[in-house]
Amino acid sequence: MSVHDTQNPETREDALAAAVDAVRGGGLIVLPTDTVYGIGADAFTPQAVQDLLEAKGRGRDTPPPVLIGDHAVLMALATDLPEYVEDLAEALWPGALTIILTAQPSLTWDLGETRGTVALRMPEDETALELLRRTGPLAVSSANRHGKPAATSVLDAATQLGDAVEVYLDGGAARIGASSTILDATVTPAEIVREGAITKQQIIDVVGDIFTAPEPEPSEEEAEDAAGEQGEDGEPGTSTESAEGASDTAPAGEADGDAPSVLDLPSEPELESVPQGPAETPLAAPGEDAAAPSDVAPSTSEPSTAEASTAGSSGSGSPASEPSTSGSTAAAPEDRPDDGPARPEHMPG
Repeated sequence: MSVHDTQNPETREDALAAAVDAVRGGGLIVLPTDTVYGIGADAFTPQAVQDLLEAKGRGRDTPPPVLIGDHAVLMALATDLPEYVEDLAEALWPGALTIILTAQPSLTWDLGETRGTVALRMPEDETALELLRRTGPLAVSSANRHGKPAATSVLDAATQLGDAVEVYLDGGAARIGASSTILDATVTPAEIVREGAITKQQIIDVVGDIFTAPEPEPSEEEAEDAAGEQGEDGEPGTSTESAEGASDTAPAGEADGDAPSVLDLPSEPELESVPQGPAETPLAAPGEDAAAPSDVAPSTSEPSTAEASTAGSSGSGSPASEPSTSGSTAAAPEDRPDDGPARPEHMPG
């Protein structure tokens, strides 16, 4: 067992080199992260992963998460990603969010009883990221015995794990001091397996509410039934009724091409029997009584004086006052009527 200081620039490179050698040799290391200290092993060395589980006092039913040093590694290790995962990784990685995803089936590793899944995280710690870029993905769990508090310093980790670890990297006190949040993205809706440094609201702020089940889409039969009900009781009948209503309320001139419009009045009739000059009313002789209207019999050959007067007025009056002689009269406008799979336990101790 050896302890290496990564905070001192003069010893940092030697510390990282010792950790890389230990990982490549199949040994265990303890490394600082942004959340708590972790115990790590090469993710593609099955015996090293088994040694990690035994050092923690855990079984294969609790496989460790995998830490990565670059966003691009996400696509190499996981498949069938929900649409929101890349947005989450872009916004919250590096950071304290672990995402359970479907593992690439071609990977030759043995992390335990994962049921085809893998829990991935990119830590926000420069020492950890630098190490991961040199070693590749590491199986990492919190550096503590199962059931004990997570280690927030290298001393805490060494006290619990002792000689089971080959190299300890001392990066000072853990910045956050709390475990990461674990989000299961293999189920719909997504579930938070363990609440940690990242809150549910932070996730919602990035990708919306992925924790509420979407409304089920109606089946084809239900959609057809809904369309039929709408046709009987809803809007669809309106267009036909409107067309019929428009036909019923169309102006008489449009319905019957022979009927004149309101403003298309016929010319005035020629009244041949009516004198063109103003009619003179005969005056009664002095001393003679004028005949009462009832005593005057109308002539059948010549118009009476009153008729002549009326005809004369019609000849000089406005066409608007002349009644139509066509026998049909159009109605004035104002007279018309108005128109998911089973989830593994990727929960570090």
